[in-house]
Amino acid sequence: MNTEDSPRGTRAHAPGPDWSHLRETVLMMELAVAQVEAAMTDSNASVDTLTGMFTTMASTIRQINARTADLDETEESAPVKRELLATTAHVAGMVNQAIIAFQFYDRLTQRLSHVNHSLAWLAELVGDEQRIGSAADWAALQQRIRARYSMPEEIEMFEAVLLRGLSVEQAIREFMDKMNEKSDDIELF
Repeated sequence: MNTEDSPRGTRAHAPGPDWSHLRETVLMMELAVAQVEAAMTDSNASVDTLTGMFTTMASTIRQINARTADLDETEESAPVKRELLATTAHVAGMVNQAIIAFQFYDRLTQRLSHVNHSLAWLAELVGDEQRIGSAADWAALQQRIRARYSMPEEIEMFEAVLLRGLSVEQAIREFMDKMNEKSDDIELF
């Protein structure tokens, strides 16, 4: 559909004889890919900064605990020592919760990366007039997308929508039900 010589960009506002809904669809998919990629790039920089800060905080907490534990314990210092150790234990717990949140963020970025690849591959197929009508090319695209998934939840969503024919709402409801069942069993990776 698109050749290297054909101009890019929408023609929906001034359609001519070469206007095509498929071309507009491809452009919208490419826009979605670009937006997701830009959002992931922006957020990755922030998360990298936060990860470094929390790693430093965890190290500092360990140093404070070690120094506090080494202090001589007198009648006057014992309550202060216990309070310092309790406070640093509390802060260490909060740092651990933040690290778990970063791990969930990592899963989110993996999923968004997979969505980005899927949209880009879909745009390629939709934009190719020779391949768009080929069931074999659509099946190959689905296999390529399925092979990219690395998390069980992604595979389950793929199977729910494409193989079992659930609506998006039904697949999400099923996904949320499973996640609620697993909420007590946090997976650390």
